[in-house]
Amino acid sequence: MRVLNVNSSIDSHKGGGMAERTFQISRFLARAGVECTILTTDMGLTPERVRALGNVDVIALPCLNHRFYLPKFSYAGLRELVERADIVHLMGHWTFFNALAYQIVRSLGKAYAVCPAGALPVFGRSKMIKMMYNQLVGKRIIRNADCHIAITRGELPAFLSYGVDSDRVSVIPNGINPDDFLVRDDTEFRRKFGLSEKLIMLYIGRLNRIKGPDLLLRAFCSLKDELPEYQLVFAGPDEGMMAELKKLVALSDMEDRVRFIGHIGGEDKSLAYHAAELLVVPSRQEAMSIVALESGAAGTPVLITDQCGFDEIATVGGGRVVPATVDGLKEGLILMMADCDGMRTMGAKLKQFVEENFTWNLVAAEYIHLYRRILYKKSVT
Repeated sequence: MRVLNVNSSIDSHKGGGMAERTFQISRFLARAGVECTILTTDMGLTPERVRALGNVDVIALPCLNHRFYLPKFSYAGLRELVERADIVHLMGHWTFFNALAYQIVRSLGKAYAVCPAGALPVFGRSKMIKMMYNQLVGKRIIRNADCHIAITRGELPAFLSYGVDSDRVSVIPNGINPDDFLVRDDTEFRRKFGLSEKLIMLYIGRLNRIKGPDLLLRAFCSLKDELPEYQLVFAGPDEGMMAELKKLVALSDMEDRVRFIGHIGGEDKSLAYHAAELLVVPSRQEAMSIVALESGAAGTPVLITDQCGFDEIATVGGGRVVPATVDGLKEGLILMMADCDGMRTMGAKLKQFVEENFTWNLVAAEYIHLYRRILYKKSVT
């Protein structure tokens, strides 16, 4: 089986969870014997990242525009690439890459799958551009797919708004590789990033409104007297909010207890999860938080909002789920911090739940089964 995964970036620094998902699923499909190729741009792509993919072929086109990921391409070359594939998998939604690949896929009559990973709602910046994109091609990309993949059942209403009934959608979650989160050295993590000995409350993600770092910061600053033993560490690239967040820190006189350490990856990520008492995911809107899974792999409990698509965390006792508001986060923080032994138990439960249900090996097996079903159906129609 030959699979072509299409995503505008596989750089976890700029591309976030979508890039990481594309990277990991491609890597584990290849390990399972699938002939896998990624079509992407060269933005942020390093030789180390490519080598880590193993037997996955990477076609990285020069990126001409870093906001919209517009590539320099040869139509004939892309047509040949799509023609070689048995199935094309379009990741995300709001990309020129997807629109381009869709046109070629349809012209060749190839089978294709879509996995928006929470991107279908018109949310965040560039709303007018997104509405135009949907009118021109976006809705057709979703409606005409041979297979629709949701990360959680919470995405089903978004698919329905595009005219896709829930019985046409397969739910396949995000995954993690537990081996990526074995390294622990709390002292080294604090030394490397200049952190104090105070307990660590961790945020990992882009500093972007949709991710809600401002909600968490406001909640933490309002609890500075109730939680004097904690420091808040933001790990992630700035996407337009850094100045606003730093201003709030200064106004709250919290410079010594709030740190911005930038993007982290590799072993640094493992160190961060292990060093933290808890991870907070304050997102205003998200399909399913990969960082929550990663935190679980390290045995660190999680406080998430009810907009993260992962309420099972509370069901299995691995953390708490609260409203995506400052007050909701404040209440969750107070309840969790008041019970240190309970947090350790939450971390252990979350670790077990994640390792039993959300490894990339399991996810890749589900994808292979789904692809075979699509190709069989395509062959008999």
